[in-house]
Amino acid sequence: MYPYLQLMRIGNCGMGAFASAIAVFIAFGILTNGEASLFPVLDSLLVMATVVLVTGAGNTINDYFDIHIDSINRPNRPIPSGNVSARSALNFAILLFAVGIFLALWINYVCAAIAIFNSFLLILYARNLKGMPLIGNFSVGYLTGSTFLFGGAVFGIPGLSALAILFLLATFATISREIVKDIEDMEGDLRDGARTLPIVAGEKASVMLASSLGVIGIIASPYPYITGLLGEGYLYLVILADAVFAFAILTILRGNPAKSSKLFKYAMFLALFAFVAGSL
Repeated sequence: MYPYLQLMRIGNCGMGAFASAIAVFIAFGILTNGEASLFPVLDSLLVMATVVLVTGAGNTINDYFDIHIDSINRPNRPIPSGNVSARSALNFAILLFAVGIFLALWINYVCAAIAIFNSFLLILYARNLKGMPLIGNFSVGYLTGSTFLFGGAVFGIPGLSALAILFLLATFATISREIVKDIEDMEGDLRDGARTLPIVAGEKASVMLASSLGVIGIIASPYPYITGLLGEGYLYLVILADAVFAFAILTILRGNPAKSSKLFKYAMFLALFAFVAGSL
């Protein structure tokens, strides 16, 4: 069972599920405006389960299409290491997608529409978009940010509107990290014939774009507090997250993409807790 959890990247799935639950909580607070109302516990659990399943399916199908790249960059992954066959991984991904979409239908049609769209985009990304300059990076950025949209979608279209700014902040941070990861993976991508941004536009241009997007995210980060969307707890923690983002940007400018990628991940984790603190 462990190799299949590795395929899903269960830690990332759990983080996404946690983010979606926070999104439900934040949207609930915004839309009820402090008035007495029952929190949608069942829908929150279904949202978390759906995020785990669809995210896990996307990660699995990505490994299925990335066998040759992973044999160079990550030979210990389940498929290139021989712990899981490619066919078994494909069947597992299909099962996860199907169950995830089924659970989303139980919530409402807005959640179902997002789950279906994201599932197709995950497959398209793994099969075609990953090696395309910027398009692949923006796809991953949207998919990560859409975790907040999915949580807000429990309350329909008004929930989507309420969490639009959190979606944008998460999207920009993710795009920056994805570009940094492409820089880190240039050797394997070159051998596989991929056309990622660093390969097409050059490492220097990619570093500058990733850094610029990161700076935009830092500048925009106080907006949820300024507009009253999130409370003071958000502001205190997001300052810490911004400091780590800034360090990640400096690190990639100094030519260390591996360390920068890890720092971006830590900063995004801190930012998630900032959202939590601000919603209390």
